[in-house]
Amino acid sequence: MELLDNPVRRYAWGSRTVIAGLRGKEVPSPHPEAELWLGAHPGDPSYLVDAEGRRQSLFEEISRDPVARLGEGSAARWGGRLPFLFKVLAADEPLSLQAHPNAADAAAGFAREDAEGVPLDDARRSYKDPNHKPELVCALTEFHALTGFREPATTVRLLRELRVPELSGHVELLAGQPDQHGLRALFSTWITLPQGVLDKLVPAVQVGCVSLLRRASASDPSAAAAARFRAEARTVLELSERYPGDAGVLAALLLNRVTLAPGEALFQDAGVLHAYLSGACIELMANSDNVLRGGLTPKHVDVPELLRVLHFGAGPAPHVTGVTDGAITRYDTTAEEFRLWRLDWAGGNAGDMVSLPQAGPRIALCTQGTVTVTVGSGRSIALRRGDSVWLDAKDVEVKAAAVEGTAQLFLAADGLVTQ
Repeated sequence: MELLDNPVRRYAWGSRTVIAGLRGKEVPSPHPEAELWLGAHPGDPSYLVDAEGRRQSLFEEISRDPVARLGEGSAARWGGRLPFLFKVLAADEPLSLQAHPNAADAAAGFAREDAEGVPLDDARRSYKDPNHKPELVCALTEFHALTGFREPATTVRLLRELRVPELSGHVELLAGQPDQHGLRALFSTWITLPQGVLDKLVPAVQVGCVSLLRRASASDPSAAAAARFRAEARTVLELSERYPGDAGVLAALLLNRVTLAPGEALFQDAGVLHAYLSGACIELMANSDNVLRGGLTPKHVDVPELLRVLHFGAGPAPHVTGVTDGAITRYDTTAEEFRLWRLDWAGGNAGDMVSLPQAGPRIALCTQGTVTVTVGSGRSIALRRGDSVWLDAKDVEVKAAAVEGTAQLFLAADGLVTQ
């Protein structure tokens, strides 16, 4: 068991308070801080810190002896690399509209762009590695997102409530084919519109959203129908202010608008169109950097590739219900690369010792209070809020307990680990 020193990613959409506060640093931070990375991504790895304060790259340590660090089974299954990347994400502004490829598409896309000679750091490059990137988010604060295509019949009602004449043909397209084929046709139409058309259509939709919000506050019979879509209308107005004339503003009308309370989770599988809007969360994903953007960004949007990998099946947002047993809640997904646990202590269970998953590579992060992590009858480390530790294959009989009062610990492991 070793303490970790983790890199902070600074992007314009990040928070000046969340990650700085978690790490006990000055608040507000000098620059927006968007992501705290915990793991062995070669582009920005965590560092192991020993008792004398010496630092060693976790990526290099795993590469040097993957069996010792990951365990024989995990090292063989994942080709000697840590299969997951663990993050704290803090968004004060919306992230880009995006989706991730499946494993086959990622491998093929990476090989194709390599063969074409596109440099890895080229802005036009869609595939940075040959891996897929399923991801799980678990809210730390109230967390807002767009995710997955809404049922077409409900979307038709929303579009009609906007009462935008310029949208009438688009509305009837979906109304005439209220299924995945209609969604594909409408999304494809919007994302390929000429900029001159978008510069007129997006402001018209803004006017429609303002009108809907006014009707939603009225006392006449139309208020109830309009009130159903208040959150969607406000979201479109917020996005259009930041990204005027962006096709992603229109695409937001097709997606489920979700608000997560702390502890609630979403799973984004391959091909699911999504955008994180605001709030802080734990994010656990396969160790990949493959993102196919669909709008709400000045960065490169590879429209043909995005349309090829997107899943247009419609339905409710992909919530993950945690399975709770005492102090520990487990979040299960279909991803093989990772599994997430959340441990909570409060009141009567504050001194309880809780056994952690006992095999393979694991990373534990304290997000509230102080938690003592103990390996066997040997070393113990007290983790304060923002502290984290690496647990490798030889660390067994691992237990954790709150020092006093309320405390919380998140633990990430590969999907081969069971509890």
